Amino acid sequence: MNIFVGNLASETTETELGDLFKAFGQVKSVQVMREMFSGVSKGFGFVEMPGKAHSLAAIAALDGKDLHGKPLRVNEAMARGSGMRHR
Repeated sequence: MNIFVGNLASETTETELGDLFKAFGQVKSVQVMREMFSGVSKGFGFVEMPGKAHSLAAIAALDGKDLHGKPLRVNEAMARGSGMRHR
């Protein structure tokens, strides 16, 4: 399951974010989104976990958790371009 993690502090690293989620199961990938040229964090990222039960447990436990003085926003990521379509 792909998990959205928002409200990240600028100093949050992929390693640090991955370690938070590893407490709930295997982590397949971690990505903190950054500005292309400056490398500054955009304040959100994604964590991919293979098991749905572990993913849901991580979402429930980490949503609102304080990291670097900011409460994390954690929920299931929506597929890109999943908005409503007209026929």
